[in-house]
Amino acid sequence: MDADQTPCRHFLSLLDLSAEEARRLIARATELKRMLKSGEDYRPFPNRTLAMIFEKSSTRTRVSFEVGMVQLGGHALFLSPRDTQLGRGEPIEDSARVLSRMVDAVMIRTYDHDIVERFAANSRVPVINGLTDRLHPCQLLADMQTYHEHRGDIRGRRVTWIGDGNNMCHSFMEAAQVFDFELRVACPEGFEPDADLLAAVQGRCSILRDPEEAAEGADLVVTDVWASMGQEEEQAKREALFAPFQVDDAVMSQTAPDALFMHCLPAHRGEEVSASVIDGPRSVVWDEAENRLHAQKALLEFLLLRQA
Repeated sequence: MDADQTPCRHFLSLLDLSAEEARRLIARATELKRMLKSGEDYRPFPNRTLAMIFEKSSTRTRVSFEVGMVQLGGHALFLSPRDTQLGRGEPIEDSARVLSRMVDAVMIRTYDHDIVERFAANSRVPVINGLTDRLHPCQLLADMQTYHEHRGDIRGRRVTWIGDGNNMCHSFMEAAQVFDFELRVACPEGFEPDADLLAAVQGRCSILRDPEEAAEGADLVVTDVWASMGQEEEQAKREALFAPFQVDDAVMSQTAPDALFMHCLPAHRGEEVSASVIDGPRSVVWDEAENRLHAQKALLEFLLLRQA
């Protein structure tokens, strides 16, 4: 960290927010959504710039952050692996020191979580985790906003995660702590979430092997693709192991009558979820995808305006 650097807030994990901050943030996201749809002109970020570093490709993350900055009156700068020295000889720490002297915030979507941590440790502006192999906290803000808009407070509810114990599962484990709900994880043996994260959420999270049992009485069921980005060579093996973990009508029949279904997308109908579920009346995946825009606008406002 530079000697003259003023400490700033970063968003690398949901645990970077207090429970009160997280709840206020998703309420603000819904308010920003209402303002946009009513045609209200709200542009608090003139001449403010967000650098977006993508080492992993994206549709929703890029579009939501870029559009969000434009709607707030600022500008988003897209940096692909071809456009930056990050990981190509220049130390991450040096890239952070240089970029953070030129822009107002940095969003990074990458593989190794250590990259965002090292970048943030050397940045004089807020750093946002747009996804790593460990966590996907921006998606959880949108998910919590979506649940609240449809069903109210998630506190005390039962959430069921079905599939791989991946970065999305990890972020739901953190959300269980921040938003105070019970989490059930149904996954094949050998695909459990990180042991350290599991220990931290002990008492709120349980591991099961039967997806129908895990979904019993659930207020929300969530899944993700069986092979994430970078795991394509494992696709065939994973399809065989995860076949019993498809979220289908039989799984959803075990849930609470008003249970919702979520998926961060892209989805593979006929694999992790049946078409009847994702395209059915309980699915809120399109609201969930749209809310990436509104939740991230609220996050940018929270991080940037408090730095001013």
